Amino acid sequence: MSTAALEPKTEKTFRKVAIYGKGGIGKSTTTQNTVAALAEMGRKVMVVGCDPKADSTRLLLGGLAQKTVLDSLREEGEDLELEDIMKEGFRNTLCTESGGPEPGVGCAGRGIITSINMLEQLGAYEEEQDLDYAFYDVLGDVVCGGFAMPIREGKAQEIYIVVSGEMMAMYAANNICKGIVKFAEAGGVRLGGLICNSRNVDREADLINELARKLGTQMIHFVPRNNDVQRAEIKRQTVIDWNPECEQADEYRALAKAIDENEMFVVPTPLEIEELESLLIEFGMFN
Repeated sequence: MSTAALEPKTEKTFRKVAIYGKGGIGKSTTTQNTVAALAEMGRKVMVVGCDPKADSTRLLLGGLAQKTVLDSLREEGEDLELEDIMKEGFRNTLCTESGGPEPGVGCAGRGIITSINMLEQLGAYEEEQDLDYAFYDVLGDVVCGGFAMPIREGKAQEIYIVVSGEMMAMYAANNICKGIVKFAEAGGVRLGGLICNSRNVDREADLINELARKLGTQMIHFVPRNNDVQRAEIKRQTVIDWNPECEQADEYRALAKAIDENEMFVVPTPLEIEELESLLIEFGMFN
């Protein structure tokens, strides 16, 4: 480590992070538990849910059903205050849900565009908020249209991809990397690493480490599978809030610390499909 890296920071930095991953991979759960750990460390974090299901902040809010930005605009018009669309959650985290259009009407991706623009207009990113992080929890592996806004327009500078040793999760991670490459030059976005949310696949850690190496990045943390995550969710809490002494709480603390101290940000080198399939065969996925 360089001498500069050991010197204390004299200036507060505001980091904008987007979390992507295959639908159903545990992305929102991972995001909220990581944010809880960062908040426990004393970081001031805002979470912007970019999924029409509006479930990106419920664990931080103790299960409270938060009115989304789009719902607020439909019901109250554009004369909104910041507190109308932002609620305070666990350890002073700030929580916003973009929401989506009425079923069968409009494009869900536009909710993200509208929400981020509204947050900017209402001063959510201003210095007085004293933020260390903004986290964007983005729907599935969609990197087009409104869902690409966090990386397309430089709203997020750091991307972390939640993945597992399952074939489709790895395909999705590779596709997201292609999206990062497309927007890297114009928006300055970089990949910070892969988060392996374990599904107990054989040789899973080795497989994701090798995928990360081929992509030119790192597996920033391996989150073991543990039923305490589901137990906490039943109580509508993050693991750290539910049982701060349990082993899984320490896993999320380790992930949060790794992100907080991360200095490896790259433009990834996505694999060709044949390379990805060869990697899966090498690790016995197709045996």
